[in-house]
Amino acid sequence: MDELVKLVMEKGNMGEAQAKQAVDAVIGFLKQKLPAPIAGQIDGVLANEAVMGQAAGVLDKGASALGGLLKKR
Repeated sequence: MDELVKLVMEKGNMGEAQAKQAVDAVIGFLKQKLPAPIAGQIDGVLANEAVMGQAAGVLDKGASALGGLLKKR
């Protein structure tokens, strides 16, 4: 989860406390809205550094693509 907080700090241009609150809010939201079997796996995914590294790469690429789309408008 620390890697996710760092990513939010960088991409959101915010301090660690704010980034942690944002991540906690999103995780809480996902746990509440997702089906129970999937929601129950969120903590395991967040604890897995390999998965989080892959997710950070995907999020980084997605943010870059979204930024490019927004600039074209």
